[in-house]
Amino acid sequence: MATTRIENATVWTGHRLPSGEVFTTDAVLMRDDRITALGRTARQADADDVIDADGGFVLAAFGDGHVHPIFGGLEQQFAPVRDMSSPTEIAASVGAWARAHPETEWVRGEGFDHTLAPEGIFLAEWLDAEVPDRPVVLRATDYHTVWVNSEALRRANYGVGVAQPHDGEIVLADNGMPTGTLREWGAWRPVYNLLPEPPQAMLMDAVSFASRSFASAGITWVQDAWVEPSAVGTWLTAEQRGILDQTVDLALWADPNSWRDQLASFQESRTRIAAEGGGQVTGHTVKFFADGVIESATGALIEPYCDCPHTKGLPNWDPEEMKLAVAAVDALGFTAHIHAIGDFGVRMGLDATEYTSRVNPPWDRRWVIVHTQLVDPADLARFAEIGVIANFEPYWSKFDSWQTELTAPRLGPERTSRQYQTGTIARLGATISFGSDWPVTTYAPLEGIQVAVTRQMGPGEPVWLPEECVSVDAALAAYTSGVAFQAGRSDAGYARPGAIADLTWIAQDPRTVDPLTIGSIPVIGTWYRGRRTFTG
Repeated sequence: MATTRIENATVWTGHRLPSGEVFTTDAVLMRDDRITALGRTARQADADDVIDADGGFVLAAFGDGHVHPIFGGLEQQFAPVRDMSSPTEIAASVGAWARAHPETEWVRGEGFDHTLAPEGIFLAEWLDAEVPDRPVVLRATDYHTVWVNSEALRRANYGVGVAQPHDGEIVLADNGMPTGTLREWGAWRPVYNLLPEPPQAMLMDAVSFASRSFASAGITWVQDAWVEPSAVGTWLTAEQRGILDQTVDLALWADPNSWRDQLASFQESRTRIAAEGGGQVTGHTVKFFADGVIESATGALIEPYCDCPHTKGLPNWDPEEMKLAVAAVDALGFTAHIHAIGDFGVRMGLDATEYTSRVNPPWDRRWVIVHTQLVDPADLARFAEIGVIANFEPYWSKFDSWQTELTAPRLGPERTSRQYQTGTIARLGATISFGSDWPVTTYAPLEGIQVAVTRQMGPGEPVWLPEECVSVDAALAAYTSGVAFQAGRSDAGYARPGAIADLTWIAQDPRTVDPLTIGSIPVIGTWYRGRRTFTG
């Protein structure tokens, strides 16, 4: 049996003492895939490998409670459109990539900044100027907005007189012609249905890139939060090939138009994962999109948007139908993982889980409402009362260009000041978990922790809603024990004897540095089931 000891460290165990402090010690011992001892007991034991942490900080490895690994990995293989400053620059990059890849029929890109055009409306003609003869499909950083050129519109039969879907918006010009901007499933899925499936080699490269990235950030468990049927095989193949350095739970996507027909396939996928997998891939979860996003005015609100008072957004589900669907998957033993951005979307999720708890037998549910951007005051306490985990993407909790250009003008001052109420919901007793939603934003937990603690853009910048800041200890817990609780795991999330040997070693104690430097603390080592997967 192989044993490894890490010593001369601050080992943050995650266990709170009666004083409120988190118990720390100075060493941790791993034997095979388990932690076996801490502190003096660990130091006195024999070890095959002794690592001097040089005063660094060791904790249970991070988890990511909401992420899109395959999307993030594939983005690297498409036309580069992220981090560009104008639609013209994006189009030029797409054109250059298309000319360098003449064999590619459909030109794709992921992650463009949807704040760069007025009202978030991007025109097909801007892409036509660079690529007039092949379809171009670009997805924004919010992953709810798509920008296409005229050839893609033509292939999807989108022209003057096109019927608007009930679950999306084909943005039209004054003359009735589609502009090239498509919002939500119903609008852009007919285009994506035309795309060829990426070849397996590309998918394996995507998974490998994601796995390496997560390991470099100290992550050993992730919730793939949007899985369609073909991706189940992708993940199983990746596990069989030894590509994965994390445990991955798959959240199977529930289509509001056909969820009843999906119930059998959900069970078949879970059975297949258990039969063909070796434990690194699990299938415990079903994903619901209650609504869209506020930036595109598709997040579902209780009261109308300020800049478009004719709409309250776009619920993806009829509320009563969503109750039935959540109850149905819950009865099959799946966890409901509900995307909810607007206050009506959050209320739909809470109503659906509350209904389910009344009509189904009790069990140890770990249902999640994810993003939790805007919550009506009447609903804040319901997370704890119903037992719903509030998953936040902490990196979003800052007043950035998304807020100034799109979100705040649409919500108005009062609702703008009620976003991402992490501190409030935690104080009301709910379990908090953190995630990244990568590739929407960075996958690095330390960068998310910095924003959760400071809610600042940078030094000298104002603190946005200081009452919602959380302590470093609380943020670390949300990324460790909070995600482990979400995952239904009792063997992870804490550095304790008997727990799985998933550990992260970072260079400095994040509780003692300038909070605005937490995100730049180097990750030095990651261990997954006792095996070192990253050396910084």
